[in-house]
Amino acid sequence: MNKPVPLTVHPVAEPAAQLTRVLINDLVLLASLGVHPHEQKKQQRIRINVDLMVQVTPSSGDELKNVVCYESIVESIKGLTDNGHVNLVETLAEQIADTCLEDQRVVSAKVRVEKPDAIREAASVGIEIERKRY
Repeated sequence: MNKPVPLTVHPVAEPAAQLTRVLINDLVLLASLGVHPHEQKKQQRIRINVDLMVQVTPSSGDELKNVVCYESIVESIKGLTDNGHVNLVETLAEQIADTCLEDQRVVSAKVRVEKPDAIREAASVGIEIERKRY
């Protein structure tokens, strides 16, 4: 006679996190940025790109308070660039990433800061960093 196989009960899995990408592409600002004396005397154009992965709640509703607002991020970036001279593009990129990660819904922040006028023979020079919430 065959014995019945006991059923294994598995806990109900949590729904998978839903992620939304928030993008700011080619934000061009004037900033006091650079280590060279001529860069410290006058502002130069910089181009900033931000790519955020944001955890979302599907039932959050159609209200601005329920999303990471790209307009607020842009205003924060403008505040950083208006806050005085920064020597390194790496420092500015870190400041931008840190600001974005202050919102607990932001899982990761990829930030690119470029100086389009720094090297005549290049379309731009700069750096890109990615920081994740652990």
